[in-house]
Amino acid sequence: MTRRILVLAGEPSGDLHGARIISALAELVPDVEIEAVGGPRMARAGATLRRSIDGLSAMGFVEILHKIPAHLDLLRRLQRDFAARRYDLVITVDYPGFHLRVAQAAKRAGIPVLGYIAPQLWAWRPGRAERWSRAVDRLAVILPFEAEFFRAHGIEATYVGHPLVDREADAPLDRETARAELGLTPASRVLALFPGSREGEIGRLWPLYREAALRLRASGRVDEIVVAGTEAGHYPGVEGMHLVRDGSSLVLATADAALVKSGTTTLEAALADVPMVVAYRMHPLTYHLARRMVTVPWVSLVNLIADREVVPELVQDAASVDRLVEAIGPLLDASSQEAMAQRAGLAETRRRLGTAGASRRVAALAQELLPT
Repeated sequence: MTRRILVLAGEPSGDLHGARIISALAELVPDVEIEAVGGPRMARAGATLRRSIDGLSAMGFVEILHKIPAHLDLLRRLQRDFAARRYDLVITVDYPGFHLRVAQAAKRAGIPVLGYIAPQLWAWRPGRAERWSRAVDRLAVILPFEAEFFRAHGIEATYVGHPLVDREADAPLDRETARAELGLTPASRVLALFPGSREGEIGRLWPLYREAALRLRASGRVDEIVVAGTEAGHYPGVEGMHLVRDGSSLVLATADAALVKSGTTTLEAALADVPMVVAYRMHPLTYHLARRMVTVPWVSLVNLIADREVVPELVQDAASVDRLVEAIGPLLDASSQEAMAQRAGLAETRRRLGTAGASRRVAALAQELLPT
């Protein structure tokens, strides 16, 4: 019996994760047809694209407003497909705002829904979990503490491991090769900078990161500075540094220590065993609102997973050049007490992230939800 599955992503990262799931489903489930809302990776993995994510994803309030008509048109089309019982299972990948509405529509039509990569309701707005409990049959979560949170809110959640572990296992980079690619000597003390990917983040963080790095180099504590940039990012004053666009794994493989923004980058650094300082600034009004809404004590995923402060966090006014220099300096010396203590904490984080195979585990959950 042929079963038909719809896999939905909303942005490039979801296209990557969705492609891995599609490949795993093709191996695990016989006679399966997979359609997708996604990108080129999902198409190469074997899915038939119903809609490209081009024209859907956006960052920033104004940009999102401009994308609303495209989302509404896609939702109406999917609602008609669900009513016609075109699919036996719907899998949503991240992109929670739109995918919640898709999941609700599928459930109303009696089609089972598997959600992968849960919204971070544990950090803010936990009350929204009730809406998700009515929209999904199962939730595959990627952080070890998320399963308990969602189960407490009535959602059958399974921890499947983090997809970053799969990526690191597939394409490990050794330090010698990475440094040779950038023309760095083996003995150089290398500081990596990760000032974010969004234009606003870069604008707020890059001058701060740059000045801290330059001060460390002027004092003789850093030999080389490597910047993880985006394809379109603008980095004034980057001359004399190594700018690597869209190559975070390569940058981390060269580094003795890193300055990073909060987010997934902290887990990438943990997996690469690179000591770090997390520094982040946001618009003052956004920060004021966030302080009133956020329910967790840390901003970095490393500290949240370890449930203690493994990496220093310097947020908003605390993120000054002086404080960054003071915090990152000792981490550049692998024999320092600070560096060794942090590496022990990073090892703990890696253990809690589990082993590779997240996509195969998601595919197994999908198989359980398919009609027999």
